[in-house]
Amino acid sequence: MGRCHTCLLTIGLTTLLASSPATSEEILSVSDIDGYLKRTLNDWQVPGIAVAIVRSDRVVFSQGLGVRETGTENPVDENTLFAIASNTKAFTAAALSMLVEEGKVKWDDPVTQYLPYFALYDRYVTEDIRIRDLLCHRSGLGQFSGDLLWYGTSYSPKQILSRVEHLPQSGRFGRSYNYNNLMFLAAGEVIVKVSGMSWSEFIQTRILDPLDMNRTVTSTCRLAAAANVAVPHKTKSTGNVALPWYNWDNAAAVGGIISSTADMTKWVQLQLRKGSTEKGDRLFSEGSSQEMWRPHTLIKISDKNRKRYPSTHFMAYGLGWGMRDYKGHKILSHGGGYDGMYSRVVLVPEKDLGIVVLTNSMTSLPSVVCKHLLDEVLGGEKTDWSKLMLEDFKKDRAKYDKRMLESVTPRLENTKPSLKLEQYVGTYRDVMFGDTTLEVVDEKLVLSFAINKDLVADLSHMHRDTFAIQWRREFAWFGNGNLQFRLNNKTNVTGFELDVPNEDLWFYEMHFKRVPSIRPIGLLQE
Repeated sequence: MGRCHTCLLTIGLTTLLASSPATSEEILSVSDIDGYLKRTLNDWQVPGIAVAIVRSDRVVFSQGLGVRETGTENPVDENTLFAIASNTKAFTAAALSMLVEEGKVKWDDPVTQYLPYFALYDRYVTEDIRIRDLLCHRSGLGQFSGDLLWYGTSYSPKQILSRVEHLPQSGRFGRSYNYNNLMFLAAGEVIVKVSGMSWSEFIQTRILDPLDMNRTVTSTCRLAAAANVAVPHKTKSTGNVALPWYNWDNAAAVGGIISSTADMTKWVQLQLRKGSTEKGDRLFSEGSSQEMWRPHTLIKISDKNRKRYPSTHFMAYGLGWGMRDYKGHKILSHGGGYDGMYSRVVLVPEKDLGIVVLTNSMTSLPSVVCKHLLDEVLGGEKTDWSKLMLEDFKKDRAKYDKRMLESVTPRLENTKPSLKLEQYVGTYRDVMFGDTTLEVVDEKLVLSFAINKDLVADLSHMHRDTFAIQWRREFAWFGNGNLQFRLNNKTNVTGFELDVPNEDLWFYEMHFKRVPSIRPIGLLQE
């Protein structure tokens, strides 16, 4: 379907949102949406946003507001490129569905049939985990567990997956829902194995090209030659800080797609047509669509969500899609979080409705806009989602800032390290993550990670054998923290632990042990 031009924006939205058939609650004008977006963009202090709405197989709204980079006048429009991050997971699920239909793989085949090096925390689970289990977050691993294996590292997907067995079990395999990115990385490697193509090549030739998603790319390496690209921003209490794009190529199947609302409406239309293109060609069958959209893993509804969403009776995850009921309708949705960019895609199949929201900041605004539009279309009681969720966001941000401050604030005054700085120097190894080195530079300890060249930090003494971490680079997901050395009864350093507060990348999963070498016995400082 073609893009939404000015004439369609002027007369089409009210008519099309009202179709199928309309009630007074379902009618929403262009000016209503435009005004709402301008207000929320200002309230949330987000640099730029792009929103698209598909209804009855037509793009009835597609518009950008704000700027591609704070401090500039470069406008966002429907063709501006943003990272869609974990909304990529639905593409990975669709790709596997296509291969299942071709008979190259079965949903219930063991993962090790295709990836013999793949292993988890338990031999039974390793042997029993199936292809479909990779796509519905029921592996038994913890939420976001192991993401530091791929984030910014030089590890290949195979090298990453070969280390997953060292991650601890968090829930019951096959029953507990814990959102885990590594399993989608494994799903991407299954696609590589059975198709003979790279994940990116398969997605490009089998999905993007047939849908004429001509601006969509699967790597940040393609952005240098592209125009009209949004700039990522880290959202702080004091404002937005522009960040460079961060490469996710080794986890592309997890969240590597970069797209625009104009292109994403074609993907949404494919989904609402249950696998059929505008030309009538089938990328996947209606049966595969239903398989991806049916609940595979139940998600517990918290007391807070039960109170906030009284019409919701179930929450679940399918294959690359989250789902719930809301106001009597089944809602399929997914969010995406990239370094400096958040997105959300929502489908309401019974209403033939799809929504895409892309932003260049790290806030809840995409969810706010989607909830507002759902309320307008589905009718019933309306909630001021922007006010409610902005209050939550500010409270959460204040808690995070407090945690950050506490992590670098000395607890004890007038202490000094147990050892001379030179005696902390050496190589330290984590069985899962790899090596780090500590050296003294300009009378300060410097921490460097072998596998991630960006993870370099200057250490300053806090108290006893705890040092504050000052990263040399600005990261989207985390800031500073501290490092605690472990000493044995001979006052030799045996290793260290890291405390870097954040909500996504678990530094506490690392347990570094000193690599033995010939060195002086540690002596207490005089």
